[in-house]
Amino acid sequence: MKKVVVIDAQGGGLGAAVVKKLCEKYEGRIDILALGTNVVATSAMKKSGAKDCATGENAITFNVKTCDIIIGGVGIIAASGMLGEITPAMARAIAESSAAKVLIPISKCSITIAGTSRLDAKELIDSAIAKVAELI
Repeated sequence: MKKVVVIDAQGGGLGAAVVKKLCEKYEGRIDILALGTNVVATSAMKKSGAKDCATGENAITFNVKTCDIIIGGVGIIAASGMLGEITPAMARAIAESSAAKVLIPISKCSITIAGTSRLDAKELIDSAIAKVAELI
């Protein structure tokens, strides 16, 4: 069974939406681990259906070593991304993980990805879930 890690910061809205979609589509076929940079983000993902959750830098840097897929906003691979909630150690651990990474191009981290369409958050999440389906 594939282990999918969802990482989010701030209020956890993006992560919560991703967890909800993953639970709806893959219930019992994948292991979902929700990792938040803070307790609010983790709590939001837990309320959306994640059974396994953890919070903070150590939880993130430890768990990304043993997962198959990492999904989150593009800011998770940028030191000080997500309004400074992604520490350099988190960004490095995520970027160096051998897991496949599905990054959602949310532009709240001063990173613009050329060639991406202007999709709304729901469309971006749907596209990310479709990419996860390819990886599973």
